[in-house]
Amino acid sequence: MRTYKFFTFLLALLFVASLGNAQKFDTTVTMQGQGYRVSCSNKDVDNNAVTIAPVKINELRQLDFPIKGKILKAAIDDLNDDGLPDIVICVYTGNNGEIGNIISATFDKPNKTMVPIIFPDIYNDPKLREGYKGYDVFSLVIGTLIRKFPIYLPTDAVGKPTGGIRTIQYKAMPGERGMLSFKVLRTFDTKPEE
Repeated sequence: MRTYKFFTFLLALLFVASLGNAQKFDTTVTMQGQGYRVSCSNKDVDNNAVTIAPVKINELRQLDFPIKGKILKAAIDDLNDDGLPDIVICVYTGNNGEIGNIISATFDKPNKTMVPIIFPDIYNDPKLREGYKGYDVFSLVIGTLIRKFPIYLPTDAVGKPTGGIRTIQYKAMPGERGMLSFKVLRTFDTKPEE
């Protein structure tokens, strides 16, 4: 029970601290010397300008685009097993910045461009969205994307989930019209200790 309560407290603390201080985001992530510099002003939740600049990828140009939300994290890995660096950007929206989403892209070397990797909306999956109220934590593990969040039971108050932690593991795979999209490899719920 203590481990679960500590994890829930840590998630709440992370979001309050990071969103309250969501300053300009500017970081560089690399894999074997190649990668991306990601920057965002994080000033306007409804319209933030994002820049992704290639690092030692001469064939690629800088990308500039708007997003809704604030960027709190960027990471890099080979998500589609082609040996090239792929970017994952964690964006948060919602009333208190609690709803996590992913913007991801892979480097398409033959066409010298970035191609999006579609991240599915959790609200489109009745099983996965059950008990979901946000507070997502994302990480990359050996070419897969991990999403964790606390599970709210119908009687739980905001900020006091008691249903455990849901973990979803995704892998980038070819989808509709050959576009890459994250597909669920596995999911499991960790119940709180009694």
